[in-house]
Amino acid sequence: MVRPARFAFNAETAQNNFFQQKVEGISVAEKAVEEFDAFVKLLRGNDVDVTVVQDTPEPPTPDSLFPNNWFSSHITGELVLYPMFAESRRMERKQGIIDLLRRKMNHRKLVDLTHWEKENEFLEGTGSMVLDRRKRIAYCCRSPRTSEKVLADFCSRMSYDAIVFDARDQGGNSIYHTNVMMAIGTQVAIVCLDSIRDPGERQKVTAGLTAAGKIIVDISLDQVACFAGNMLEVKSRNGTPLMVMSASARNALTPAQESTIATFSRVLAPDLQTIETVGGGSARCMLAEIFY
Repeated sequence: MVRPARFAFNAETAQNNFFQQKVEGISVAEKAVEEFDAFVKLLRGNDVDVTVVQDTPEPPTPDSLFPNNWFSSHITGELVLYPMFAESRRMERKQGIIDLLRRKMNHRKLVDLTHWEKENEFLEGTGSMVLDRRKRIAYCCRSPRTSEKVLADFCSRMSYDAIVFDARDQGGNSIYHTNVMMAIGTQVAIVCLDSIRDPGERQKVTAGLTAAGKIIVDISLDQVACFAGNMLEVKSRNGTPLMVMSASARNALTPAQESTIATFSRVLAPDLQTIETVGGGSARCMLAEIFY
């Protein structure tokens, strides 16, 4: 997790992230740090091993608290670097963090996809892709931030298969990141099937999840707007599964949906209202899971 130094509304990313809203009259940066620190405290209080890196004021990186977009870690030893849509976000790939991951976390192989930026082709990590790591399937909705060319490159290098589809929000806009409408845990998959308007693509996603043995929790477009698709299952040091989501996501779930999720993992739900409103991302976006 990256503790922000200059969190702010980013007009560059707001071009295609329709969850972002500009807020006046409050100290956005200070409030974001408060929410971040409380989130870390909650995770550590539930015995989750959290590595926190403090961001630097320069260069200014207003979205640095969403590190899952620029790198991913893999149990097979790879550290993958991704091409980013916004130039301001490319500066988040700071050498000190890369060195930390390679040294401390034993990532022996660097897979660098950032050269695709020169061709205006992007793939924003586990924002663009929701990975079923056991079945080695990358679920991916098309968007200006998600190129099928780069996805094919990732899948070739990492031995993944891809399930690609279009997903749209309530206003008919392309959903910018797959991980706001979908999450895959060990036992359950949270997905907004209504956002996938093409029946064939919807069936393909459903079939892939069912074949993997997942219990599907189907959420609505209204729930997506509350970040109910933006979850991540993590494990405590003793192996207890925990489903992490924001308080707004949890509040949007029906009792039946939350009960299904809670059957397989304890729910952790920090208050991330400022980060969600201004940054357009939620709990899952703030967690770059590490495998070593």
